[in-house]
Amino acid sequence: MTGRLENKVVLITGTGGGQGKAAAILFAKEGARIVGCDLKVEDSKETVRMVREAGGDMVSIEPLDLTIAAQAEKLVELTEKTYGRLDVLYNNASAARFAPMMEMTWEDWDFTIRNELNIIFVVTKAALPLMVRTKGSSIINTASVAGIVGAHGNSVSHAATKGGVHAFTRQLSLELAPHGIRVNSISPGMIRTPATEFIFKDQKLVDMMVQGIPMGRYGLPEDIAKVALFLASDDSGYITGADIVVDGGMVAS
Repeated sequence: MTGRLENKVVLITGTGGGQGKAAAILFAKEGARIVGCDLKVEDSKETVRMVREAGGDMVSIEPLDLTIAAQAEKLVELTEKTYGRLDVLYNNASAARFAPMMEMTWEDWDFTIRNELNIIFVVTKAALPLMVRTKGSSIINTASVAGIVGAHGNSVSHAATKGGVHAFTRQLSLELAPHGIRVNSISPGMIRTPATEFIFKDQKLVDMMVQGIPMGRYGLPEDIAKVALFLASDDSGYITGADIVVDGGMVAS
């Protein structure tokens, strides 16, 4: 039986851990050929090793700073040189700094904008010339429930960028529909990843947050990867401009 992504070429940013790593492993199992990258060198190489040892096909660049246009172009050049096409772009990589608005510095604000919003523009811009040559291709952007509802915490810059990802996704879906490219986003809720591990050091905080999740648990990277697989596959061929919330019911409560 063939996989849901058989022979598709998928570029996933931020494959060194968390949701990007989970997606690389899952997508490869479904027959995709993976192009990855990360700033974290050893973690990125470990993902490549795991994919290849499981019989998958993956290449990667590390370290790579995707806020720099030339480096994003380098990643796309690797994709074209290695596989000659690009079927799916999964804009997964991001990084944020958190502080109360009264204490947030321009540097913290600018860092978050560059690493959560600008990064998606830069990579997508670099990838589009290759993607338009592939009918039926898909772009998946990582947003967040922070861009939908307010929350307690020091996340004004994070909320602003993720709201921007939602708007970017909707607008881009209209512009790229004539090219046969679908554009959707995923809004994770409370997901335990290396990037959010600092939260889980405070068990009282975790217990309080889980109480606000109707399904009674926090999410795992695999929960997001499975939704990304659906959006990357032809099963979602008539879906574009949509956002899928993956939060255990938190936004609905």
